[in-house]
Amino acid sequence: MGIVFRDTLEGIDLEQLGGNFFDAWPNPPSTPTFLKLLEQSYAIELAVDEDTGNVVGFIQAISDGVLSAYIPLLEVVPEYKGRGIGTALVQRMFERLRNLYMIDLLCDPELQAFYEKQGMVKGSGMVIRHYQNQSGADRG
Repeated sequence: MGIVFRDTLEGIDLEQLGGNFFDAWPNPPSTPTFLKLLEQSYAIELAVDEDTGNVVGFIQAISDGVLSAYIPLLEVVPEYKGRGIGTALVQRMFERLRNLYMIDLLCDPELQAFYEKQGMVKGSGMVIRHYQNQSGADRG
C-alpha cells in the first residue's frame, strides 16, 4: 500500500475524508465540516492511500501570509499511525511555511517530543477552549 502526498483538495470528495479522524475527540466535526475547515485553510497537506483513494492523514495551517502561521491540526487515522505519515506531513508543511518568521502550534505534553524531533522548541501559551463548539457545527 502506497501513500501519496498532495497539497490540494482537487479531486477529493466527502467519501474520501470519511476515515476515523479526530480519534478520541468527544465532539468531532462532521465530514462536511472537516471539508470546510480544509477548504478555508491557508495551506494543507494530505496523505492519500493510493489503493483506496482515501485521505489517511492531514495537516493544516492558518496564516497571515506575511510573518506568522499557526498549525491547529495534524491528524493521521489510527490504523495508519506509526508509518511516518505524520512526520512527512509536518516536514512538508514546514517547507511550505519556511519563509515566515514564526510557526506556532499547541499540543498536549505527550506530543511535545514528536514536535521537538521536527525542530520545534517548547514555548508557553494561553488558550480558551469552548468544547461545546468542538464539532464546528453551525451555531446560527
